[in-house]
Amino acid sequence: MAASIIDGKVIAADLRAQVAGEVTRMKRDHGLTPGLAVVLVGNDPASEVYVRSKHKQTQAAGMASFEHMLPADVVQADVLALIAELNADAAVHGILVQLPLPKGLDTEAIIAAIDPAKDVDGLHPYNAGRLAGGLSALSPCTPLGCIILTKSVHSSLEGLDAIVIGRSNLVGRPLVQLLLNENATVTIAHSRSRNLPELCRRADLVYAAVGKAEMVRGDWLKPGATVIDVGITRVPTTDGKTRLIGDVAFDEAMQVAGAVTPVPGGVGQMTVACLLVNTLRAACAISGLPAPTV
Repeated sequence: MAASIIDGKVIAADLRAQVAGEVTRMKRDHGLTPGLAVVLVGNDPASEVYVRSKHKQTQAAGMASFEHMLPADVVQADVLALIAELNADAAVHGILVQLPLPKGLDTEAIIAAIDPAKDVDGLHPYNAGRLAGGLSALSPCTPLGCIILTKSVHSSLEGLDAIVIGRSNLVGRPLVQLLLNENATVTIAHSRSRNLPELCRRADLVYAAVGKAEMVRGDWLKPGATVIDVGITRVPTTDGKTRLIGDVAFDEAMQVAGAVTPVPGGVGQMTVACLLVNTLRAACAISGLPAPTV
């Protein structure tokens, strides 16, 4: 029996609808419009696509969207000056600096300059530290999306064995903390882990986030496991075009797993939706309002 497909498009659309409802209520009851500012440095094509998507979805949710495009040769001081302006702007509740930044800019220093209360990417050391300590914090959007997708299959993650393959600050490490907060039993693996297939076969929940196309094979999986594929790689096809594939051999996984996210149409859909969730949460916290129900 083939696995079920976890439809990120449907789940993300539902999440965006919930956010839009909360935004409408905030405007009506408090005269408050959550605002998201996105900073894009340079003209990386993939980043430009992401920023356009964020702008469109932010507006569709009823939020204010502020875009700041800076040239690739911008100096560090000018980026920091813009962030200081956004930190002080009462109309802005969330600040996102699109990564990767061009060479010559200090990514760590730029992220650290963002007001932690407006750090909707969840990358500021303050938020990362709170998350690691099991405290409430703005969490990175992709790991947050992974948890929501998993909960569409399992109402509770308590006691489940989870493996996270990949230890990046963007996905792997914060995902481990979120899983621990859900009372899952977590193994974190990476390119130097020994016996990776055996580690995977023990897991009820498999999160693949290494950026290596189809690394996780079907025979790595425990029958019935839930598989969340974070990877995305563009590969050529025989007709001279390209297609997107994930870190998991999808067709193989479908024969073994209980539920699998597709690529595309899985985790990627959730990342922007969770950015809207974080902006809404930040707006409530900054304004002294109760946390939203989303």
